[in-house]
Amino acid sequence: MPSNSAGSLAAFLKDRRTRLDPASFGFSGRRRTPGLRREEVAQRANISPTWYTWLEQGRGGAPSADVLNRIAKGLLLTEAEREHLFMLGLGRPPEVRYTGAEGVSPRLQRLIDTLDASPAIVRTATWDVVAWNRAARVVLTDYSALPEGERNILRFMFLSPHIRARQHDWQNLARFVVGSFRADAARAGAVSEVRELVDELCSASPEFGALWRENDVLSHGDGTKRLKHPKLGDIELEYSGFAVDGRPDLSLTVYNPVDSAVADRIRALALAQDPKE
Repeated sequence: MPSNSAGSLAAFLKDRRTRLDPASFGFSGRRRTPGLRREEVAQRANISPTWYTWLEQGRGGAPSADVLNRIAKGLLLTEAEREHLFMLGLGRPPEVRYTGAEGVSPRLQRLIDTLDASPAIVRTATWDVVAWNRAARVVLTDYSALPEGERNILRFMFLSPHIRARQHDWQNLARFVVGSFRADAARAGAVSEVRELVDELCSASPEFGALWRENDVLSHGDGTKRLKHPKLGDIELEYSGFAVDGRPDLSLTVYNPVDSAVADRIRALALAQDPKE
C-alpha cells in the first residue's frame, strides 16, 4: 500500500494528466479515458514510462528534483502547481516545519489596528484567523465573539449559511478558497496538520468534498471581493496578501474599500461598535 504522500502525489499526477487535451500535443487515436496516456507524459517529460507509471501507482520511491521539474514541464503545470508537486514528491524543506501559531506580536497587531477603514486579518497556514482589526470585525466577522477553535475561514465558507449568504458568486469564491488553502498548507509543510479539518469538511459539506477532490492549487495574491453587508449594503473591496517576515506560518490579508464613501462608513460603524477605542 502506498504511503499517504506517495498516494497524494499519484492522485495529483493522474488528475493533471487527465485534464490535458491530446490533440493539442499532436497525439491522436481512440481513447477510453480523457487526457494524455502515461507513456505520452513520460515522453514529454523525457523520463522512463515505467518510472512515471510507478509514480502514478504510488510506488518506486521518492523522485528527484530533476524528474519533478521535467514532469511539471510535461504537464504544463503553473508555478503554484509545480510548487505543490515538489511538496508532494519531496516533502517539506528542512527549514520549513509547520508549528501552530500562538498569536501575533504586539507590533503586528498595532500595525493592523492603524488601518481604521481597511479590514485586515492574520491567518495561519491552516486558515485559522489569529488576529484582526476593528474594521474586520464590522465588515467580515466578529472573530472576538467566537471560540478560538471556530475562527477558521474554511468552516465559515462551507458551514455557515450566514457567511455564505453575504458572498457574491459563492461558488467561484469557494473554489478559489479551497485551491489557495491547499497551496498554503503544502507550502508551510502543514499537509498532515490540515487532514483532520479536511476530513471534517468533506463529511459535513459535499460541496467542499467535491472541490477538494478536484486538486486545484491556486495562489492567493491580490484581487477583488464583493460582499452583501447587512448595514453597509453591497460593497467592493480590493485585497492584497502579504507574508509575515520571520513567520512562515502566518500571512496577512488587507481589504481596501474601492469607494471612499464606503471607507467613511466603515470607520463610523467600527467607532460605533467600540466608542471607547
